[in-house]
Amino acid sequence: MYAADRACVNTLEQALDLCDELGDGVGVAIDTYHVWWDPKLFDQIARAGQGMRILAHHICDWLVPTRHMLLDRGMMGEGVIDFRPIRRAIEAAGYTGPQAVEILSETWWKQPGEHVLKTCIARYNELYRTGA
Repeated sequence: MYAADRACVNTLEQALDLCDELGDGVGVAIDTYHVWWDPKLFDQIARAGQGMRILAHHICDWLVPTRHMLLDRGMMGEGVIDFRPIRRAIEAAGYTGPQAVEILSETWWKQPGEHVLKTCIARYNELYRTGA
């Protein structure tokens, strides 16, 4: 199957299949918001690590209920994502690159920047710090 035959990419497995078709130098951003629900997630994170295909790691939480698919993402710890096992899997896969906290949230955008930054740092340290 050629990459052009795919209508959409919904899972990490599909994204990695596409990377395999495209060849060396192509990889994925593992975004917790988009992959947390995937029953094959941990196997596919390991696969991505074996192929040196993890290029970035994006972090934000899935709120229940979600009012808007793009602009209602949660700060770490506000939603349903279990971050520690995902972080451990990404580290075990050998990824040591940047982690982007990605809070696309009209709710958080209304808060004072200093409050958002302090909350982000505290939640990251609580839920993502190495060894936790």
